[in-house]
Amino acid sequence: MSDAKQVLRYPAVVAEGLDDWRFFLMRLHARFETGSFVKGLELVTRITEAAEDANHHPDVVLTYPHVDVDLHSHDVHGVTSRDIALARRITAIAAELGIASAPRDVSTLELALDVPDAEEVKPFWRTVLGYADQQDWPEVMDPAGRNNTLWFQEAPEASGEVQQRFHLDIVVPREVAEERVAAAVAAGGTLVTEEFVPAFWVLADKHGNKVCVCTADGREPAEG
Repeated sequence: MSDAKQVLRYPAVVAEGLDDWRFFLMRLHARFETGSFVKGLELVTRITEAAEDANHHPDVVLTYPHVDVDLHSHDVHGVTSRDIALARRITAIAAELGIASAPRDVSTLELALDVPDAEEVKPFWRTVLGYADQQDWPEVMDPAGRNNTLWFQEAPEASGEVQQRFHLDIVVPREVAEERVAAAVAAGGTLVTEEFVPAFWVLADKHGNKVCVCTADGREPAEG
């Protein structure tokens, strides 16, 4: 497999030293603090030019007052050398424009449904949401990348009205995770388990509703 097709895992991406970017859920994520819509449009225009030159195109969201950029090689469903190269170019463009990054602010909210058998329910959720299957992973996702992914977590006893069926997974940069967990506990939450740290911490609110604070460290596959 060529370097352009080789999917990179968490350790390899971290080793690239992309200070403006964070890697989780098989994508590179960055936020640039433009401070104004006009400055944001200037950055997006420059990113568009770089993407056209590279023939490799990121997902870009322009808002006031920042620009969010996700990089992902759709043909192999992961991050490759093409994404690394374009990430470096986008970082250089932002520096040229005097725009700072805010990598600690990036996150992705996933929805997780506890089910005894994912394959029994995936067709329904894929259809009712208008989603598509994610390859080699028990989840369905919005092809346009706008709405939250729904993934199915194996839970053999997840049946009946008493058991909680939905919980939230909030994926954050690795260096943010402990702070986020501590803040949630201070706000009245309970730390349910640290068994799976650093992949994820399980917390619950005062009513017992659970949420996972997740990172790519230990959660993403170590090797392709």
